[in-house]
Amino acid sequence: MDLEHKDQKWQRVKLIFNPKAGKNSETPARLTDVIRQMQRWKLVPEPYIMEPDCELKEMVQEAVEHGIRLFAVCGGDGTVSSAARALMGEKGTLGIIPTGTHNNVALSLGIPTDIAQAVAILRTGRKIRMDLGVSRCKGRNTPFIELSSMGLLPELFAAGDDIQHGRLTRIGDFMSTLLATQASRIRLLLEDQREVLLSGHVVLVSNTPYIISNNRVGEPNCFRDGLLDITLFTDLSKLSLVGHVLRESAVTELGAPGVLRYQVRKALIETTPAMPVMADSVTIGEGTVGVEVIKGALSVMVADDKTEGGVAFEGQKRSARQVQNQQ
Repeated sequence: MDLEHKDQKWQRVKLIFNPKAGKNSETPARLTDVIRQMQRWKLVPEPYIMEPDCELKEMVQEAVEHGIRLFAVCGGDGTVSSAARALMGEKGTLGIIPTGTHNNVALSLGIPTDIAQAVAILRTGRKIRMDLGVSRCKGRNTPFIELSSMGLLPELFAAGDDIQHGRLTRIGDFMSTLLATQASRIRLLLEDQREVLLSGHVVLVSNTPYIISNNRVGEPNCFRDGLLDITLFTDLSKLSLVGHVLRESAVTELGAPGVLRYQVRKALIETTPAMPVMADSVTIGEGTVGVEVIKGALSVMVADDKTEGGVAFEGQKRSARQVQNQQ
């Protein structure tokens, strides 16, 4: 154990580990590395292996009852989102060890993809309160940490996710869905009763500055501003949209009149024909959806010098991209 950590007290941590994040072949070595790094910082990990249909909310509540306050998530954005929903309203803090494909939440919070550095933040970082969004569809409220999307992205999500994980046989399904999807009439009703009407394929409601394929849609600290960013596309073809989100870039660089952006505390979105709706990676229905922000809904660990200022923020984005390219 490092000498600089000798005066720290041991701290129990619930380690939420997704064995399907990143490259599956690296799973055993990754888990061993994470546990070893946590022990160096006098953290006592209690592993919880993510499985389909696992009850994270019940696990979190039981852990909190037994005195655990820190929940470290080792996985990608989907795992982080699931943990955030489970922690909402509970006396626990989210820590992130990003091992997924894009790691948009970690990137937005300035958390590095290097395991040792990410684990160190669990001890050396600071707690902040970040916002969460909520999508209401078919009478059901679903929190989201990164993005609620309508239209083309939910239609393509399943096939696109399979392709990103190496199942290239799904390319045909991806292309057939892309070609078959039609534009919808979109009605956006803002909280000040302004109405926006247009025809399009996609609506994005984001809480974090980076979404999808590390696409920039907001300012560095937009996850703390009490607002959601709504992005609409008016003059872009389906192929242009898909090509754009598959590469890292700032969505707003597409520029007017092709992109409309609104910052809201809440809004109502209606689509005809009804568009499918997702909250992060969860399909929640189709058609009319209400969105709103819950300010400061989640306690999360971040590095002291990573969430303030554009220089550090952009430097972290370059660092994350370099790691991904090496993989």
